Amino acid sequence: MFTKLINKIKGKDTPAVKTPEIMGLRLGASFELDPLAIRLILDELTIESCSPTQIIKAAGVVELDGTWIYRFYTDDDAWLQVIAEGGQRDEHVVDVKLFHFYDTLDIGSEQAWKKLLESEMGTSSYQLQDRSYSRVWTAAGDYHNPVHMAEKTYDEEGDYSLTDQFTMLFERELSDQQTESLFLSAEEKEEDAGYLSRSLVISTGITLTPSQLTIHG
Repeated sequence: MFTKLINKIKGKDTPAVKTPEIMGLRLGASFELDPLAIRLILDELTIESCSPTQIIKAAGVVELDGTWIYRFYTDDDAWLQVIAEGGQRDEHVVDVKLFHFYDTLDIGSEQAWKKLLESEMGTSSYQLQDRSYSRVWTAAGDYHNPVHMAEKTYDEEGDYSLTDQFTMLFERELSDQQTESLFLSAEEKEEDAGYLSRSLVISTGITLTPSQLTIHG
């Protein structure tokens, strides 16, 4: 009896935390990108560099009515997004994109937050530097309301945080029928101190094919 109690105190009876995992991607794993595939289009991309080998430092997941969005955050200020539809096995994967963070802007007032969601994020096009991106998600009118996602993100210690995200996806054409994506995420998060922080996270990315990605578990 006392042994069982001691084991509980030590955590031996505590079940392991199940963190997001798909395609062999998980916390602590790494992946390699085909350097030639990146090099051929790097001059056209918003990013200036991209590490060919990246280590996963955090992992998040979003569930949307039978669609699961996995995000694996790396040591290259990047995140690999994997979308699975109809299930959570490798054969359900329909899209893989590698994003790099471009900027994070603090939203300091309720008025600025409402303006961002109601008139700025969901326009038919979005300008970043001298580049113009067209909205991917269609709407009946000219404006598309941002799509809400609730992400549960785990760090290397197994601790997690919850973030409400209001998102929009854009893209622009590159050479050889490839595209660069622009992902906007207006994020709300309750901080440990008890206040609500808000920000606009801007990321740019590219779509990857299976042959361009090698995963090391």
